[in-house]
Amino acid sequence: MKRQSHKSVMFLTRGGVIAALYTALTYLSFLLGLSSGVIQFRISEALCILPIFMPEAILGLTIGCFISNLVTGAFFWDIIFGSVATLIGATGAFLLRGISDKLKWIVTLPTILANAIIIPFVLIYAYGVPDGYFFLMFTVGVGEIVCAGIGGSLLYYTMKKSKFRPL
Repeated sequence: MKRQSHKSVMFLTRGGVIAALYTALTYLSFLLGLSSGVIQFRISEALCILPIFMPEAILGLTIGCFISNLVTGAFFWDIIFGSVATLIGATGAFLLRGISDKLKWIVTLPTILANAIIIPFVLIYAYGVPDGYFFLMFTVGVGEIVCAGIGGSLLYYTMKKSKFRPL
């Protein structure tokens, strides 16, 4: 029983740390004027690779996105659907975790696609952005490719090289 309790505490702790780290990195992007709008460059999206190392990252990333959107003053629909996009992306990364090392960049695709598909609707309907859906899909997608795709891949290979193993 004691071992199971220790695992539960570690699971919750790591999830909480990931949520806090996502929030802090998003807030940093917000302070730099990069976290929201037509062009989004959230440094925190690189963390969406973490579910391949630990499943608790799914909940941590989702809660981190929810909190980030709250503290940066996002509209209600952005808070909800932005968090759903993160949940979809993180779950997709977890489901693709068994893919070979040479193709690990594919694990970032669920995050890129979920955000590129969902966030343009949020920008149009919640914020009244006049740009067309496909233009917004492109601009959000580029930010996701840079942050989640490239940043996430760099984080993955850095963690792999350091032989990171969750407890």
